[in-house]
Amino acid sequence: MQTILFHSTIFGPIHSRRLGTSLGVNLSPADGKVCTFDCLYCEAGFNAQGAGRAGLPSRDSVRSLLEAKLKEMRDAGSVLDVITFSGNGEPTMHPDFESVVDDTLRLRDMYFPETKVSVLSNSTRIGREDVCRALLRVDNNILKLDSAVDGTIRVIDRPNSPDFSAASVIGQLKRFEGQAIIQTMMFRGEYGGQVIDNTVEEEIAALIEAYKVIKPREIMIYSLDRPTPAKGLVKIEAEELAGIGERIHEATGIKIQVN
Repeated sequence: MQTILFHSTIFGPIHSRRLGTSLGVNLSPADGKVCTFDCLYCEAGFNAQGAGRAGLPSRDSVRSLLEAKLKEMRDAGSVLDVITFSGNGEPTMHPDFESVVDDTLRLRDMYFPETKVSVLSNSTRIGREDVCRALLRVDNNILKLDSAVDGTIRVIDRPNSPDFSAASVIGQLKRFEGQAIIQTMMFRGEYGGQVIDNTVEEEIAALIEAYKVIKPREIMIYSLDRPTPAKGLVKIEAEELAGIGERIHEATGIKIQVN
C-alpha cells in the first residue's frame, strides 16, 4: 500500500505542476495520515495506515520551522513561488489552522513578500467560520470538487461523514464566490468491483452546472501523476483532458488550468 510521503512539517521546496516552486507546510502528523476523506487516488495513501504517534505539530513549532526555512532560502537567494499547505491529510483539521495561516502570511511578508500562500483543501470543513476566514485571507484558496454527482463523489473521495453530499459541499462552496479555485481530479477505472469514470457526459454536465453555481475565479482539472493506493485507476491523457477543459470554459466562461 502506498504510504505517507512527507515526514516533516516543512518540506521542499518541490516543483508543483500547478503552482511552481512550492514550499510545503504539513499540518498533519509526520508519521501518519489524518484526513476527512480517504480518496482512492491520494498520494499520501489510505487512512488505514493510521495517524501515527507524533500528533499534530503545534502552532509554535510550525512558525519556528517555517521561519528558519524561509530565512535559509532568502539568504541563499532561492526562488520561491508559493508556500503551500498540503501534506499527509486535510490541513484545515488543525485546531489552530486560522492562527497558523496568520503566522504564515506574516512570515511571507517578512522574507518573501512576492510569494503566494496557497491552501489545498478537500472542502469538508468550509462550514466552520474560522476555516472560512483563514481561506479568504490566503492568495490561492484551492478547494476540491471531484464530482457533482453524489454517488460518484462518495466513491472517489470516500468521506468520513455519512452526511457528506455533493449538493451540500456545492452549497458551501458558493460562499467563496470569486475567491476560490476549484480543483477537480479526473480519472477512470475500477475499484471494489465498481466502475468509476468522472469524465462521462453525465459527470461533465453536472460539474459545469456546479461551477456555474460556485463561480470560482479559476478551475483546475488534472489527472493522475503519482502512484495511487487504489489499483486499477487510469490516467486521463493530456489531449482528452484539454478537450474537457475547453468544453467547461466554453460553457462557464471561467478560466481553466489543465494539468
